[in-house]
Amino acid sequence: MTESNTISEQDAPAPFFSAVLTPHRSLGRRGFFILMGLATAVAVWSGLRFYVLGAWPIAFFMLADVGLLYFAFRANYRAARAFEEVHVSPTEVLIRQVTANGKIREHRFNPAWARLTVTRLEDEGVTRLALSSHGRSLVLGAFLNPDDRESFADAFGNALADAKSGRLRMA
Repeated sequence: MTESNTISEQDAPAPFFSAVLTPHRSLGRRGFFILMGLATAVAVWSGLRFYVLGAWPIAFFMLADVGLLYFAFRANYRAARAFEEVHVSPTEVLIRQVTANGKIREHRFNPAWARLTVTRLEDEGVTRLALSSHGRSLVLGAFLNPDDRESFADAFGNALADAKSGRLRMA
């Protein structure tokens, strides 16, 4: 039997701060179907009028517009499957970024050396969050709106400060 110097995930301390960051999409499934139904109805009605007047190419382009709208929304919803998981424990900050394709990238930082940089603009609020340590930097929550970035920056900053000072507060 050999001895291992690495800490298994079972032996690692449990995180006292965890957050899952997801992109916001204001139009749900039902709204999408209503919008596509209305766009299709308008395109068919207008296209038929142009077809009757002899301008049949316009009818084709109006239906093509509906198709482009559909594919734009589908691409948008597909991109919304991306998310980030953030876990802070006394010994580690773990950032797990999952792309829309399901590709996972994990980033680990020592909380004693990690530094959160918050970029704010007076008109817009928080525009960028970055965690850096030992010459590498990682942008967090790029897909969040400024208000969500602000609340996450406060909560994550407090958790990082607690991890650095050794205080454990449930967030």
